[in-house]
Amino acid sequence: MARDQVQRTKPVSEDELKEKLVYLGRVTKVTKGGRTFTFSAVVVVGDHNGTIGHGLGKAREVSDAITKAVQDAKKNLVKVPVHKGTIPHDVHGKYGAGKVYLKPASDGTGVIAGGAMRAVLDMVGVHNVLAKSNGSSNPHNVVKATINALSRLRSPQEIARVRGISMEKLFNH
Repeated sequence: MARDQVQRTKPVSEDELKEKLVYLGRVTKVTKGGRTFTFSAVVVVGDHNGTIGHGLGKAREVSDAITKAVQDAKKNLVKVPVHKGTIPHDVHGKYGAGKVYLKPASDGTGVIAGGAMRAVLDMVGVHNVLAKSNGSSNPHNVVKATINALSRLRSPQEIARVRGISMEKLFNH
């Protein structure tokens, strides 16, 4: 699998996925007949155990937009290695002008992240991480950049397998 490819996965059960609304936007279109309001919703879904997805929904009603976003998020699931409540190594992610940096943290640190990044990290099941967002603060780009960073993570088992060494040798260096 190439480094920038996203590993898509289906969870054991759709019922295990929890959803979180990241952003709700109201768009106004002025027409001859008056103003028309539509809503756009950005939602992340996750199982708090390494599976994460994001979706965008647009509709004339808020509830319809959220429902569409959740359905879209369930189609875009990614499996992420979570190691002892944190991420295995430092990683950068980018989407559009949104850039994020994630760094593992020791037990008890908590999720040091803002807004859209915090929602993604909570839903994936990371409990201790340091995160920084640079560039665009647009929730759409920050969510996608965070998921891009998480999808670049490699588990210690995968690194040992690629290098052709044992886990003990990997951690004793």
